[in-house]
Amino acid sequence: MTAILTNLFDGVAYGMLLFVLACGLAVTLGLMNFVNLAHGAFAMAGGYVCMVLVNRMGWPFFAALPLAFVSSAAIGIALERTLYRHLYTRSHLDQVLFTIGLTFMSVAAVDYIQGSSRVFINLPAVLQGQFDVFGVGIGRYRLMIIVICGLLTIGLQMVLTKTRFGSRLRAAVDDPRAASGLGINVPQVFAFTFAFGCGLAGLGGALSAEILGLDPYFPLKFMIYFLIVVTVGGSSSITGPFLASLLLGMGDVAGKYYVPKMGPFVIYTMMIVILIWRPNGLFGRTAAR
Repeated sequence: MTAILTNLFDGVAYGMLLFVLACGLAVTLGLMNFVNLAHGAFAMAGGYVCMVLVNRMGWPFFAALPLAFVSSAAIGIALERTLYRHLYTRSHLDQVLFTIGLTFMSVAAVDYIQGSSRVFINLPAVLQGQFDVFGVGIGRYRLMIIVICGLLTIGLQMVLTKTRFGSRLRAAVDDPRAASGLGINVPQVFAFTFAFGCGLAGLGGALSAEILGLDPYFPLKFMIYFLIVVTVGGSSSITGPFLASLLLGMGDVAGKYYVPKMGPFVIYTMMIVILIWRPNGLFGRTAAR
């Protein structure tokens, strides 16, 4: 029983990490109707910024995390203002081809600058190791991930559903012309939303570097996981991807522990079963926008 509870805890931590990594894609795809397959590149950028600050410049880990968010958000808003904004009205195929091209360019650039070796972030002593609670092993770093990701999830949900900005964003997506006529600065709303999603990806990349590792092929290796989270959860809300991340995280950890030879078979099986049951995702809309 204690082994099951330990795996459950690790699965929840992994699921929360998946959500922070993928929720930016859920925002851009579900709320902005933009397919950004370069999302993993922003996560990789945040991870490498955190690694350089901590491992090479001696910054405290908790001081480097906000810089990972800010740097990825800055890259995102620069690309949104110069490149992405011209693709909002284009077809999804054009968006996919453009963003996958950016992904391969980022992989080549990071491989040239940083090399292809896999790196990890040096954690402070307070986050290393684990402690036991009634025989259940609780990893300190994973507990921190659950706390941080939980607070981010609550804050993001409140911003999107309880604030004026969330209302403006939904109005800008549903009918940009009417929203502009009501005085909403649609390009500014899109730019801020896109930058915030990229910043969340960068923060997720920094948090995941110690667990998943960091190398130039990070965007390609985990792109499918981001897409699975958004597809299974449904792209019309944040609640769906959050629950999908928890389910897939627990299923992936349990599968690797109990049937290690099956590899990622478990998570793909869960995706197929859920999509057969709910073709539009757990919280997807029943009709296309």
